[in-house]
Amino acid sequence: MPTVLVVDDDVKLLKMLQRTLTYEGLQVVTAANGEEALNQVDSSKPDVIILDWMMPKMDGLTVVQELRAEKNQTLILMLTARDALENRVEGLESGADDYLVKPFAPVELVARVHALLRRIDSKSAKEPLEFSNIRLDPITHEASIDKKFIDLTKTEFELLEFFLRHPRQVLERMQILNNVWGYDFGGDDNVLEVYIGYLRKKLEADGHPRLIQTVRGIGYVLRTERAE
Repeated sequence: MPTVLVVDDDVKLLKMLQRTLTYEGLQVVTAANGEEALNQVDSSKPDVIILDWMMPKMDGLTVVQELRAEKNQTLILMLTARDALENRVEGLESGADDYLVKPFAPVELVARVHALLRRIDSKSAKEPLEFSNIRLDPITHEASIDKKFIDLTKTEFELLEFFLRHPRQVLERMQILNNVWGYDFGGDDNVLEVYIGYLRKKLEADGHPRLIQTVRGIGYVLRTERAE
């Protein structure tokens, strides 16, 4: 679940945005000023920051500049009542990724947040995935264990990719079927178990430990410890 950090000293607006974004299925953390925002970035590691410009202690522009100076590239949506062209340019050139003038319609803010999240998904979908001694490259469609190539079928590759995108997360059977085989899946109910078996056989060759663990009554999880 993506995490959004909302930063604003207007308590009423802060609570409204928290309710709106939570309803959209996002995890929301908040901060009332710039100093709290920097602390939340360190502790919560948000995917997107919604940041008010005018705040006490440390304004939003300073927060953006500090984050970028630290090479933090978290996507930032700047909120402000300043609608002059030079203000928008200043905000964007400081390192903000988008700019929304107050007052705004919540539906527009939600749309902009989703647009920023899609940018993250588009970028991360192309990056190699690694867990323990497994590496998978979505671009070249190659997988390896201890740098040794593994020959996977298309379905095995997609199944392993889904596990690697959700490490240590317990995944329900239907969740896996829907994401790997599709929402209209209507095949053999045992297909998942069959392919888990195929994948384990290839990953555990040469004595490698089991990483895809069975969680009784629920589904499976990718983790290093052995199942009981």
